[in-house]
This record gives sequence, C-alpha cells and structure tokens, in this order.
Amino acid sequence: MRAVRYHAARDVRVEQVPEPDGLGDHELLVRPRYCGICGTDLHEYVAGPIVTPADPHPLTGAQNPQILGHEFSADVLEVGASVVAARPGDRVAIMPLIFCGQCYFCRRGLNHLCTRMACVGLSWAWGGLGELAVVAEYQVAVIPEALSYQQGALIEPAAVAEYGVQRGGVRPGDRVLVTGGGPIGALAVLAARAAGAGAVYLSEPNAVRASAAEHLGATVIFNPAEVSVPDELRERTGGIGVDVAIECAGNARALNDCVRATRRAGTVVQTGLHVGSAEVEPMMWSQNDLTIVGTWCYRVYDWQRIAALIQSGAFPVERVITSEIELAATVPKGIEALIDPAGSELKILVSVE
Repeated sequence: MRAVRYHAARDVRVEQVPEPDGLGDHELLVRPRYCGICGTDLHEYVAGPIVTPADPHPLTGAQNPQILGHEFSADVLEVGASVVAARPGDRVAIMPLIFCGQCYFCRRGLNHLCTRMACVGLSWAWGGLGELAVVAEYQVAVIPEALSYQQGALIEPAAVAEYGVQRGGVRPGDRVLVTGGGPIGALAVLAARAAGAGAVYLSEPNAVRASAAEHLGATVIFNPAEVSVPDELRERTGGIGVDVAIECAGNARALNDCVRATRRAGTVVQTGLHVGSAEVEPMMWSQNDLTIVGTWCYRVYDWQRIAALIQSGAFPVERVITSEIELAATVPKGIEALIDPAGSELKILVSVE
C-alpha cells in the first residue's frame, strides 16, 4: 500500500509499504479517508526527529521510518473478535493517543498525561497518511451521519482548541483573546464562540492568515506588529481587560500580551507549544491574581462530545480548511506550503484514497 513516511528532517516520502497483517481482539483495520497535516508534522519535517522515535518506543516499539498522520477520519474494514465500539462499514474519527492504562495518571483518568504515551501517526506502526491503518478500539468514534469525512478529520485539532477554551473556563458573555491565527488559534476562536463568548479578539501578525481568519467570527483582528494588543483591549473594555486569554502562537511576546490584556482574577491559557524559553513577569501574575493554565492535548473520551458540538452547527470547524490535496502531493503542496512564511494556507487536508 502507499503511505507517507517520515525518515528524517526534510526527508518525507510517499512510498510502498507492507499492508497490515492480522488484528488483535480489540483492534480495527481502517481505511483513512481524510487526514490533516498538523504543526507537529511540520516540526518533525523541519527539525526532527523530535517525537517520532529514533529508537523503539517504550510502549509501542515503533521506530522511524514512521507513517505520518494523526488527524484523520476513516472507514472500518475489519474488527477484532472482541470489538463492540464499531463494525465494518462504519465511518469513524480516530482519537490518536495511545496510553498504558497502568501509570499514576492513567489510573486517575488522565490518560492524555500517560508517562509512556504514544500516538498513531507519530509513534505507532500506522498512521492516517497510509491507505490502511490498525487502531485500538478505544481510539474510534463513529461519525454521525450528518458529519462529513472532512469534519471528522478535524475533530482531533478541534479537541485541542476546545480543551483550551474549556480549561480557561470560558462562559457565556465572556470577552476572550486568542493569540495566533494558525489552525489551533482559528479553531479556538470558533470554540470560544461555541462556548458563548460575547466577544472574541484575535491577534495575528501574518496578514494572509489574518485575512483567512476574517470569516471565523472574531470581533476584531489585531496585528501585534502594528498595535499594542493589551492597550487596544483595555480601551475597548473600559480599562478592565478580557476575561480569558488563550495563547496559541507559541511565543513569549504573545504570552506576555495575554497576561497584560487579561483582567484581574482572569485566566491565561497556554495552548500553543513553545519551542524555546520565554521571559515572563510573574510579579504581574501575582498583582493581578491571575490563573495561569497549561494544556496538553485533550481528554481522550471527548470525541463524541466534540462531534455532537460540530453537528449542532455551533462549532463550524470546516471553516478552517483552505485546501484539499492528494496523497502524492503531501510534501510539495502540503508540508512545504504550510512551512512557507509567505504562504496562504491555514489547514490542508489530504485525501488519502
């Protein structure tokens, strides 16, 4: 079968690999339909291996070269003898995290913090950018008939964004700042709207991305290279600031803008992944009685809830899609297009068939 495999930095190939052979009792054979290209995939391409395993993974045994793809929808082809969550012919979305079920965190229902966590498409034998994949029963959620395969493929990044909104405690009527207009930031704008936010402000310096985000429902889009976002928000809120700020850009300036723009006793959520250190002012956290929250992935049991939210129309995740491409074009029209600083793409889905 064809699959997109990561070998090393700047070395991702579409190549022929052996098909899966055999299923465990609680495993399913699926045929991926649409798969998103994630920022994690881009980090691996530019500077990896980072999370793809150069040595056998302690939980799964997976090792590079790695089939990529962890944001995907699929059709179920076969199921193991004990599978009850889905049956052949079902349309499913994949929750890609793999956890041990035995560590301190897993035993407390915090499976996304598993000390040996792995991930389909990053540290598992299979991924969504292959024509076939094997996944565990706990990883599949049947997609409601009203949802498209494209929407199903976006449940994973939508869950990341929605978890940030949830951890921030966004309530109806709240004023929310989102920094970073990439896929997660764009989805965070939509998720904050779905949570009932009264106003959602977006900070994004890339004019192309800011333009792409105009249809997401942000109240105002600021360019932090041209204006002081905290000053603008203080002026618009009577000197008070926003109730919740969600940092999705992954840089120190955006984090500090969030801190300065948030009202006293408000909440700042760090959702974007920082690749380096950040200089911060903890005294301001104390003086303003702020809650500073970090997020990692999402709760592994949230797929059906996120799907229902999308189905309701309150969380129109499909708005972030800017292109659909074929599997053979994953690198030139997908990965390379997304790492281009002057590029116009926001979210690219690969049609795997």
